[in-house]
Amino acid sequence: MSDKETKLQIIPLGGLGEVGKNMTVLRYKNEIMIIDSGLMFPEDEMLGIDVVIPDITYLMENKGLIKGIVLTHGHEDHIGALPYVLKEINVPVYGTRLTLGLVQEKLKENGVSGANLSIIKPRDTFKLGKYFYIDTFKVSHSIPDAIGLAIRTPLGVVLHTGDFKFDQTPVDGGVMDFAKIAEYGEKGVLVMFSDSTNVERPGFTTSERTVGKTFEEMFLQAKERLIVASFASNIHRIQQVINAANKYNRKVAIVGRSMLNVVNIAHETGYITIPKDTLIEIERIDKYPRDQIAVITTGSQGEPMSALTRMARGDHRNVEIVPGDTVIISASPIPGNEKLVAKTINQLYKLGAEVVYEAMSGIHVSGHACQEELKMMINLVRPKFFIPVHGEYRHLVKHAKLAQQMGIPEENVFVAENGSVLEFGRNSGAFCGKVTSGRVLIDGLGIGDVGNIVLRDRKQLSEEGILIVVMTINKEQRILAAGPDIISRGFVYVRESEELIEEAREIVKGVLDKCFEKKLHEWAAIKSQVKDALGKYLYEKTGRRPMIIPIIMET
Repeated sequence: MSDKETKLQIIPLGGLGEVGKNMTVLRYKNEIMIIDSGLMFPEDEMLGIDVVIPDITYLMENKGLIKGIVLTHGHEDHIGALPYVLKEINVPVYGTRLTLGLVQEKLKENGVSGANLSIIKPRDTFKLGKYFYIDTFKVSHSIPDAIGLAIRTPLGVVLHTGDFKFDQTPVDGGVMDFAKIAEYGEKGVLVMFSDSTNVERPGFTTSERTVGKTFEEMFLQAKERLIVASFASNIHRIQQVINAANKYNRKVAIVGRSMLNVVNIAHETGYITIPKDTLIEIERIDKYPRDQIAVITTGSQGEPMSALTRMARGDHRNVEIVPGDTVIISASPIPGNEKLVAKTINQLYKLGAEVVYEAMSGIHVSGHACQEELKMMINLVRPKFFIPVHGEYRHLVKHAKLAQQMGIPEENVFVAENGSVLEFGRNSGAFCGKVTSGRVLIDGLGIGDVGNIVLRDRKQLSEEGILIVVMTINKEQRILAAGPDIISRGFVYVRESEELIEEAREIVKGVLDKCFEKKLHEWAAIKSQVKDALGKYLYEKTGRRPMIIPIIMET
């Protein structure tokens, strides 16, 4: 067998140079395992797109070799693509109890079977195929039941931290498994992947428990109703709101479909404790005095259709914001969402609410490790080779430099991109090519049918509008039988721009006359000439380039 065939290949298909759609492939000989299967939310220029998932062409080409998918935790950027992936690749999926509870719900919504899910626990060991032995260890993050992975391969251990922070006082009391991580470091780790999200932040990430103390202070001070917005997946945060509400004799109502789903799953699986008679239906909040109510809601990112945003607009079915309400936005805006969040805050203030948000300390802490924790993780593991993951490109570069400061040789640190193929031997590591990777855009029920050309058209329509030119041509006599009629949408209002539209009609007539003189028979060629002449004229007159669609009808 050749030397190349005995190397361990590591292929990131998502999560590098971006925050989201995490997916990493490990391949040894003729066996593949996958770590995570996440989505990311669309960027501003992705008009109309719902979510973005990794391009799994490589997996489709090698589906017979895949032994399973192992999930590190239940956040969307790690599990969100599973319904789409499992439609194409039917393989076993391994995850902790809460993670698979959330996965099961997603699969059910998408009509995908959840029969191939296997629950694992921290410190479990299981085997995938002949070559991958997987040990799991507990990590602290902003969702319970998060794990890291130590994958024993014939060439050495590959350690994946998952998303983590060193929380010494976690809400659920389950401290990160430092002993196990140090044990792997002692025995020797070939390759380590580490979370890069907060590499730009010095120091340590504050414990989640500090948020609970802040909640208690706010619940004590609030004279009227309290409304807390958070990520639905931040179960520890939700638990602390429930604890504070219970301490100060407030009933709790849950709003937002994703929030209700997660709370129900977490409650059923034992990850949230809700004291008896604390929870009430949102429809019943008016039956209690306002100072005895706390509402937990979605909408911490200012999403247009979320419950908090609808409350701020004054069109929520059950909750009307009134003076005296205190709204706590217990999350930091994801980059790109700052304007949406600011708009929601302004609308809430207009309605008379007191709003507490990230600029005020103590109501949100990150779930990711800062610089000192990242250094500590490197010191505990002491890997031979290091790959920063889970971050934008600058995060990966800064994390790579941090690893070099910690004594890992520069040639052993790999800043990779999605699709890079890295090959490792017992003492060697190198880039050795690329596989197909990228973004698949999901729009409604369409998977990948919206590409750059469609997005470009949507952008043009949104910025410049559309002009439709309808012409009826007598095919035999080669004359204009009716029209041209011009319909404008998002470009100019026809009644207020009659002169421009009339001149545009004359331009079209002139083009058609020339086409008839030249005896052009191809409708496509005629349409192209109409489009070019009209586009040039409109740009000279208005400085805008609307989308022009010529339509020819025959008589």
